[in-house]
Amino acid sequence: MRLVRFHRDGSAGYGILNDGKITVVGGLTDHAPTGESFPAESARLLAPSVPTKIVCGGLNYRDHAAEMKLPIPEEPVIFIKPSTAVLDPGGDIICPPSSKQVEYEGELAAVIGCETKSVTPAEARKCIVGYTCLNDVTARDLQRKDGQWTRAKSFDTFCPFGPWIETEFDPGNAVIETVLNGKVVQSSNTSNLIWAVDVLVSFISQVMTLHPGDVVTTGTPPGIGPMKPGDEVEVRIAGIGSLVNKVK
Repeated sequence: MRLVRFHRDGSAGYGILNDGKITVVGGLTDHAPTGESFPAESARLLAPSVPTKIVCGGLNYRDHAAEMKLPIPEEPVIFIKPSTAVLDPGGDIICPPSSKQVEYEGELAAVIGCETKSVTPAEARKCIVGYTCLNDVTARDLQRKDGQWTRAKSFDTFCPFGPWIETEFDPGNAVIETVLNGKVVQSSNTSNLIWAVDVLVSFISQVMTLHPGDVVTTGTPPGIGPMKPGDEVEVRIAGIGSLVNKVK
């Protein structure tokens, strides 16, 4: 099921996208139809949830760790992107004047559906509404300069995700690719994740409470690289879909 968040007639809502039609539902976790539906082309898709935070896993693909010549971490490496970095599918990624090296990082992300605190991996699976595509945009030169990740990861528009939440998806075995101007620049499979999604959510929940709509993103495969104004970047995951944004 493709759960979307949309803007239409001056207001936002949630719906189920099927065969070019959006059927309006009660919310992120209330999927009961309200009785209203309309053609998808008459609405604009928004980022499919409203997170209080985006919690990111770093260095979480075995092939990416090998590419970087780094050892496998003993436990998950996590950091946070602020909610103000969220960008809708189709929105423009804005390169800040303070950075000369803005890079793409295509990722699989999980969207949380209930308050999640100190859960086991098995419990974590029940707390996930579904999965989506995400681009963990990074100002790489500022990351090196600062020696930590907050500024480099947190600019407005640096967290596009969407275009919808796929509620029926196997996060353990899916092809993930990033395409820059029509050329595949990242390609891997989620089977290469070091820390599976449920393990990562469980680990994070021991540290902080996750709220409905929060996003847990799972790290990027090898092949990260720069984008420049005028580029088009696409993150696509088999079984979910395609997130496309332009760079300005």
